[in-house]
Amino acid sequence: MYALAVNGSPRKGGNTEILLSTALEPLQEAGWETELVQVGGKAIRGCLACGKCHETQNMQCIQSKDIFNEIMEKMVRADALILGSPTYFTDVSAEMKALLDRSGYVALANGRIFRSKIGAAVVAVRRAGATHVYDTINHMFLMNQMIIPGSTYWNLGIGRDKGEVRDDAEGLTNMKNLGETIQWLGAAIAPHKETFPTI
Repeated sequence: MYALAVNGSPRKGGNTEILLSTALEPLQEAGWETELVQVGGKAIRGCLACGKCHETQNMQCIQSKDIFNEIMEKMVRADALILGSPTYFTDVSAEMKALLDRSGYVALANGRIFRSKIGAAVVAVRRAGATHVYDTINHMFLMNQMIIPGSTYWNLGIGRDKGEVRDDAEGLTNMKNLGETIQWLGAAIAPHKETFPTI
């Protein structure tokens, strides 16, 4: 099993990355292949709504001069996607929004290729607005027939300055439980993926 975490924060080693890494730890311990990739701070364009992905149906976006297709290839291969973002004016970072829009559209255009994958949103927040970020990420998951596991609270951690989220014991406990729940869910659904409902 393969879990892909995508960091939508441009701050390397920051709070979002810490939360994602904590969620991956139980999966690593259970023998999953895990990977954390960076989209925040990278050049990634928004969706053009050109519809070319419906024509090509090659699981790629026609915009090929940024990092999107490289990340999309990993998303297609993954059994679980953990997408993390800081809270920017009560929403995801611009890079995460571009990834959500383009990956969601390409997935739909290619026979809902995210169908039956596990999807979890992770949010770093200073004070307020985290649940809207959480919703934005989950909307793409739900539109693509993905399975969203719950945890002990909303999947967020409190922190403003770099590394401050390490002081949020409840948030870190939630991330650990999220990783454990993804591991359990992945094992439970693996024998049944071929029977997942289709349109």
